[in-house]
Amino acid sequence: MRRIRNVAVGFLCAAALVLSACSPGETEAGPSASNTDARQGVQELTYLYFTDGPDEQATRDLIAKYEKEKGVKVKLEIIPFANLEQTLQARLSGGNAPDVARLTSLTNFRDDLLDLNQFQKEALDGKFIEGFDAAANSDGKRLAVPSDLTINGLFVNEDQFKKAGVPIPEVGKAWKSWQEMVDAANKVKAANKTEYAVAADVSGHRFSTMLSQYGTTLISADGKSAAVDQTKTTKMLTDLKKWNSDGTMPRDLVLQAGSKYKAANEIFLAGQTPVYLSGNWQIGAFAKNAKFTWRALPNACEERCGGFPGGKFMAGFKQSKNPALAAEFIAWMNSTDNQKQMVADANFLPTRTDLLKADIPYKTRPADMKVYVSEIETTPADTYVSAYSPAFSNSAKALVTAIAEVLADKTTPEAAAAKLKTDVEGAIKDAG
Repeated sequence: MRRIRNVAVGFLCAAALVLSACSPGETEAGPSASNTDARQGVQELTYLYFTDGPDEQATRDLIAKYEKEKGVKVKLEIIPFANLEQTLQARLSGGNAPDVARLTSLTNFRDDLLDLNQFQKEALDGKFIEGFDAAANSDGKRLAVPSDLTINGLFVNEDQFKKAGVPIPEVGKAWKSWQEMVDAANKVKAANKTEYAVAADVSGHRFSTMLSQYGTTLISADGKSAAVDQTKTTKMLTDLKKWNSDGTMPRDLVLQAGSKYKAANEIFLAGQTPVYLSGNWQIGAFAKNAKFTWRALPNACEERCGGFPGGKFMAGFKQSKNPALAAEFIAWMNSTDNQKQMVADANFLPTRTDLLKADIPYKTRPADMKVYVSEIETTPADTYVSAYSPAFSNSAKALVTAIAEVLADKTTPEAAAAKLKTDVEGAIKDAG
């Protein structure tokens, strides 16, 4: 794990895309700055934020706690996620950057981000999941803090499994292979006369989950080349083609989506599939909208187990009028007690290693949330390198395209696997 973190750090420094430059006149606090510097100057911060739902109130509650404890005014500026990058680029170019922002990727902003190690190194070092944390560091600088994690995983319709008399894996157990899961799901499909047995979101992340379970990833551990194992990728594509051709999975969902994201949650909620591959963010929605008994399960294994990561970061900006205060706020929000409160109230997954075994008092479907927390430990470290590579977005699109072309009989699994590796190499080159 440490080796993977080290190569990821080196890669992320070398491969970062710098699309916006620092504004003229910008200054950085010196490395000797201490936490006491946060108590100097204007005691006010701006926090640019996009919300996933219940996290907005959880964030407001924590901010109120911080303001009372520290005597600082935090202005929470909420914008739609779709406007995040454009808004930030414009503000950076205009010399009006927020002090802190919530980000899904650091790639396009790395040159503008504040090195938190100048102020909070002791509070932040060694506290977060290694693979995820590596994406927030480069060349000895900490450019962000992983603030919440997502993991891809399974949901099952318990009512349909019960009616079919098909056992669901015991708590903490997983199907030992995709074929074992498919066989069980097809029995449930036959008994309940559902349209499909297994559905998955049309997503580079979701298909990367399957690719990882088949034993490979898109991008190598050092980030410099494609890691696409031809034999393993061909097997995955062959199995997907078989299951989409025989009605196990919704073939048209992939073909209609093209290279764009398309969720399969409506298929699951309509009771038309007993097994659904998505992620922990669906738990809150299913708790409100599902008209049947359901639960989360660990991912099916194949060559290896686990899911595929995503998540958010908190980052400060060099343009901040009070960089030490920005760093203090980020560290405070992600301390053990405060992150525990945040993830419990917002139904997030923690990023701190000391919370992976903690009893987090989730308010919504705590047993299902704990299934996803347990998946963090079985998710391979190299998936983090792939997920947070600047080349991942285009590589993931190439993966979805390869799958669509195989399902449409435009190419063979073997040829698609070979082309995918070439496309990933191209994405890495384009990313610098």
